[in-house]
Amino acid sequence: MSATTMADYPIYDADHHYYEPPEAFLRYLPKRFKADFQYAEINGRTKLIVGGVLSDYIPNPTFNVVAGPGSQEKWYRADNPQGLTLREFAGEPVPSQPAFHSGRAHLALMDREGIHGAIVLPTMASIIEERLGDKPETVQALMHALNLWVADEYGFGNGRQFPAGAINLSDVDVACKELDFLLEAGARCVLIRPAPVAGLRGSRSHGFKEFDPFWARINESKTFVIHHVSDSGYNRIYQWWTAGGQGEFRPFEKDPFGEILDWMGRPISDSLAALICHGVFDRFPDVRVAVLENGSSWLEPLLKRMETTYKKMPKNFTRDPVETFRKHVFLAPFYEDPVDKVIELLGPNRVLFGSDWPHPEGLAHPRDFFKDIEDISPEHQKMVMSSNLKGLLEGVRD
Repeated sequence: MSATTMADYPIYDADHHYYEPPEAFLRYLPKRFKADFQYAEINGRTKLIVGGVLSDYIPNPTFNVVAGPGSQEKWYRADNPQGLTLREFAGEPVPSQPAFHSGRAHLALMDREGIHGAIVLPTMASIIEERLGDKPETVQALMHALNLWVADEYGFGNGRQFPAGAINLSDVDVACKELDFLLEAGARCVLIRPAPVAGLRGSRSHGFKEFDPFWARINESKTFVIHHVSDSGYNRIYQWWTAGGQGEFRPFEKDPFGEILDWMGRPISDSLAALICHGVFDRFPDVRVAVLENGSSWLEPLLKRMETTYKKMPKNFTRDPVETFRKHVFLAPFYEDPVDKVIELLGPNRVLFGSDWPHPEGLAHPRDFFKDIEDISPEHQKMVMSSNLKGLLEGVRD
């Protein structure tokens, strides 16, 4: 009998998604903002127009058909001797299913797959902040509209599904108001883009004291912040090297140079370094951050840079930044990552399981992740697959 069937404890999955239908943004969006977020028929296909600009960030923004869950797994395991493209791996698209956008249907799917609890995250929402950074009121309105839709369709406090409320920090007072709404609704986690905070006064670190009212509420409530991979604006680095390159960033169109530039690892490394170097965890010792769908290839180099910097500039830190990282940051490695190495770097109590269901780059059956952690002890398997996320959701601090 395999570990996938032998586990006698509840499985907690840190990375499930919904595909947002148009009403996820439009149902509650005030009329004055709708010109900045429109679905339009163009040459017989529905496309998204953001800030007056046609976007191909998601080729099919209605998600009426999608690539099948887990269909690209072999690509991400670097098992591609035929040299197929990512699109070829995906195969024929599948029709949208209720479990992709309905809380009740998703809960039934969790039961079938043997998942007790899951964090549930948006998909399309990652398009908003980079393209509307100069219109913070529109960004905040879209985030609130999405959160209201999630409250309708999933609920924030049903005890098994844990949607992450989306928050934009460009105006800290508005962000705090949104956080208060989410906390009252029962949210246990909130989603913050891993990127500098855009605003009319320029971009800046979310670790600056300007944002302390937000972090104080997170600290007091013992909820936690999620940094999930997004469009963090790092496509401009690609454009520096390619004279404008591909134009708009498209996460599902792969180019070898862009892939090596590490569009996931760089933003999350910078975001976590900012939180540590700018003192958030010193001022708010109960804040925790969960890093989801950013992989772990960036982790060891970042910790080594922190170690060296601390030796050079010890008086610039309240404590060893590596130890700060290990206390405050949880990480969900990819299934293709060496999970034992992540445990070695962070400790077994800081590693989470995330399947990325139902995305094509994730696992078709979430519990298949057990196959990737067969070489770690049963005790550590239980921590990764269950107790670490359970504790986070319950506000446990150690």
